Amino acid sequence: MNLASWLSRSGLSHPYMPAAALGPRVAMTYGELALRAARLAGALRNKLKLEPGDRVAIVAKNSPDFLVLLYGIWHAGLAAVPANAKLHGAELGYILEHSGARVCFASKGLDAEIAPHAPKSLERLIAIGSAEYNALFEADAIDVVSRAGDDLAWLFYTSGTTGKPKGAMLTHRNIAWASHAYGSEVDPVSPGDAILHAAPMSHGSGLYIMQHVARLGVQVVPESGAFEPDEIFALFERWPNVSMFAAPTMIKRLVDSAADGHAANIRTLVWGGAPMYVEDCLKALDRFGPKLAQIYGQGESPMTITTLSKQDIADRDHPRWRERLGSAGRPYACVDVVVADDDGRPLPPGETGEILVGGDVVMKGYWRNDEATAAALRGGYLHTGDVGAFDADGYLTLKDRSKDLIISGGSNIYPREVEEVLLTHPAVREVSVIGRPDAEWGEAVVAYVVGAAPPAELDALCLSSIARFKRPKDYVFVDALPKNNYGKILKTELRARDAQRQ
Repeated sequence: MNLASWLSRSGLSHPYMPAAALGPRVAMTYGELALRAARLAGALRNKLKLEPGDRVAIVAKNSPDFLVLLYGIWHAGLAAVPANAKLHGAELGYILEHSGARVCFASKGLDAEIAPHAPKSLERLIAIGSAEYNALFEADAIDVVSRAGDDLAWLFYTSGTTGKPKGAMLTHRNIAWASHAYGSEVDPVSPGDAILHAAPMSHGSGLYIMQHVARLGVQVVPESGAFEPDEIFALFERWPNVSMFAAPTMIKRLVDSAADGHAANIRTLVWGGAPMYVEDCLKALDRFGPKLAQIYGQGESPMTITTLSKQDIADRDHPRWRERLGSAGRPYACVDVVVADDDGRPLPPGETGEILVGGDVVMKGYWRNDEATAAALRGGYLHTGDVGAFDADGYLTLKDRSKDLIISGGSNIYPREVEEVLLTHPAVREVSVIGRPDAEWGEAVVAYVVGAAPPAELDALCLSSIARFKRPKDYVFVDALPKNNYGKILKTELRARDAQRQ
């Protein structure tokens, strides 16, 4: 059940097929990638004396080396701890200490940021590309170490926007199920198809590596190591049948880009991490055509809760097409998704409650956190903390995180509903709606707006589309909204700024 066996098989059967690319150039074939992973595994076991189940951290910018490290760690029977390379050294130090990682591989430069914060439990901090790193590949290759489906494969640390990050334990079985779900329901992969890693391989984009390895796809990493629309369009031109996972903000940047690129080579643009507003989705469809798919998942149920297919998104003739564009789609075949009340009882279509998920894709639990595990997995379901409702056709619409719900005058107000309306104004580029403590109403609705729309026009727009009590009581115009490294708007930080402003 070791995921490394997928690479080993591909390396044996198709050693000369391209496996990894840096920009427009092939960096490694499947035979080369499999051999490097097997040699690294030999070094980890025989030189560094790591034992099956030990954790090895990867703090790296996107690169072909990320693939070597991930599969070398698995090949040796170890567990990978990929961490966001944009985190502060102190944040990375916490992840290294909490995970108990014995070895950490870091991009050049990042090792110096980590070193002052490295815990005593970390035995080796190795810079990728250094002499010490290169010497590891002189070790003898070893066979793939056998692992059980329930063994830890990936310790997935949440973004930690409201406190210390938690490590979701993803097993070999979890990731295998997620990979099969992606290939069968979102984006079928054929040999030679490419996936472009413009989002961090340490998180969402990296979870699509495995299906492409199993199906002999090409992993393409931008040379810049960043998300630059001009470069992305050039890589769309270079690689055939290419897919990309992106946050909605990244799709929006591509749509707004003046780059001279077309969609002929694009297989699928998959967005996730946050819902895309309907107006933004319409603009993306106009530019790229029927190439868009949406996924909804969490690190605890990796990328796999519901999906809105390319077919649904492109079906303009359906009488509820626009409504479906605002949904997160239908549950994957491999999971059971329930909208439940506070006592965990399923609610009928149309009623709003917390989204619960069950199935073999759901995490094993949180690393070294029994209390959080018990709370998240109570009753046999993952309690997502997200609020939503099914419609009569079985499509799930996300309302908001439960902590983002606004209660004003005893009425529930879901920020996204207000945001969708405000975004229809042509002068509004971005918006985030929060609740502000109010002595009379409990909370008042406040809209933070990037743009230059007159408040009176925004008021009129709201009054023409939603109930009066949902209309913002205040509009605050800003140059930018606070976001994390994955492009998600940080409403917790926005509320803190608003409190300070008041």
